[in-house]
Amino acid sequence: MRRFRILILLLLIAVCQQLTAKSQRLTYYPADSTRNTGMAIIVCPGGSYCWHDMEHEGREVAEWLSSQGIHAFVLKYRVANISAFCIGYRVIGLGNKYPNMLTDVEQALQYVYTLADSLHIDRARIGVMGFSAGGHLTMMSYTHNRTEYKPSFLCPVYPVVTMSHKKYTHHRSRRGALGVWGQFNRTKRDSLSIEKHIPDDCPPVFLINCQDDPIVKYQNSELLDSALTAHAVPHVYIQYQTGGHGFGASEVKGTEECRQWKNEFLQWISNLNQ
Repeated sequence: MRRFRILILLLLIAVCQQLTAKSQRLTYYPADSTRNTGMAIIVCPGGSYCWHDMEHEGREVAEWLSSQGIHAFVLKYRVANISAFCIGYRVIGLGNKYPNMLTDVEQALQYVYTLADSLHIDRARIGVMGFSAGGHLTMMSYTHNRTEYKPSFLCPVYPVVTMSHKKYTHHRSRRGALGVWGQFNRTKRDSLSIEKHIPDDCPPVFLINCQDDPIVKYQNSELLDSALTAHAVPHVYIQYQTGGHGFGASEVKGTEECRQWKNEFLQWISNLNQ
C-alpha cells in the first residue's frame, strides 16, 4: 500500500509539472560583431525527446557558432520529460509528444525570421542544427514543416532518423516522440521516419555521425544519406570511425577525429553561401 501511495504521489507531481510547463524557450547568442556573417542557426539539443543536453549540445554549440560570426538560438523544445518516460503517466493521455516539438521549432523559425532585420540576419541564411533526437527534429523542421517559415540549410549531427526500421530504430526517442501507445502505431512510426519523407526541394544538408556510436545506430545516417541521394538533395555526409555519441561541440568529449566536424561544417557553410 505504501508503494502504491508513493507511485500515486509521483504521478500527481509529474502531471502538475506537465500542466504548468511552458512551451519552447529560445536562448539567443549574438554573433561576434567583428565577424558577423548575417547567418543564424537554431540549435536543437538532443536527449531522446525526453530531456535536453543543454551543455555540450546547447550552450557550447551556440558559443562556438557565435564566435564564428553566426547568430545562435538554442531551442528548449517540449519533450516528454524524464518523469513521463519513467512513470509512464502519458498512458492516460497527458504529456508532451509529437507534434509539440515540431510546433516549437516552427515557432522558433518564425521568431528568427521576424527579428531578422533588427538583428542584421539574412533571411536566406537561416538554418537548423540538431543533435541525436534534435537531429531528427532538425530534419522535421523542413520535411514536416506546416508554415511558410522554413530553414535554408540543415545540419543533423549523429541524428535519430528512422522510427520504423526494426533493427535501427532508437526506441527511447520513438517512445519520447510518439508516447506510450503511439510508439506501437505503425502509421505513426512511418510518419516520423525521416528517410520516408524527403521532398525533392529539401535544402542542403550537412550530415555527420560515427560508426562506433553506441546509442543511435550509425545506419540511421546511412538511411538519411541514401534518401537524400535518391531525391538529388545537395548534401555532404561524413562518417567518422570513432567518436561515439553526444560529443556536441565539446573540446574533450568524443575523439580528435570526430571533433573535426566543426571545421568541416564551417568550410561547407562557407562554400554553400558563395
